[in-house]
Amino acid sequence: MATIADLDELALAMPQATRNVSDDGRPVYLVHGKVFCCHRGRRPDAIDPGTGERLDDVLMFRVADLDVKELILCDDRAIYFTTPHFNGYPAVLIRIPDLACLDREELRELVVKTWLTRVQKRVAKAWLAEHGLDG
Repeated sequence: MATIADLDELALAMPQATRNVSDDGRPVYLVHGKVFCCHRGRRPDAIDPGTGERLDDVLMFRVADLDVKELILCDDRAIYFTTPHFNGYPAVLIRIPDLACLDREELRELVVKTWLTRVQKRVAKAWLAEHGLDG
């Protein structure tokens, strides 16, 4: 089971990744000043269907493109979602409690893919080569 602590550790393990904290204390993970993952604040577009309350536990992960987004949204576990705010934007959302549906390695893969969408190409190429992965 993956946790928010795992997310923090995995995101910060990526080269040149930094962690900022929003005004309300939520982590924002960046590389070269570009957000690749964050804990979103309460927004009117993310509502708990049972209570009608704005969700306070939503993580946003940047993805490579809209095709990747659609593929992730088709996950059988139905833990990933989007909102109208993200129509046409390459990102998926997941609620923090749903991280428990992922194992740590799956979360690591998501973080790596997310980080790769924002990192400079030369840094990505070096990291992929160092880890024996194709770019």
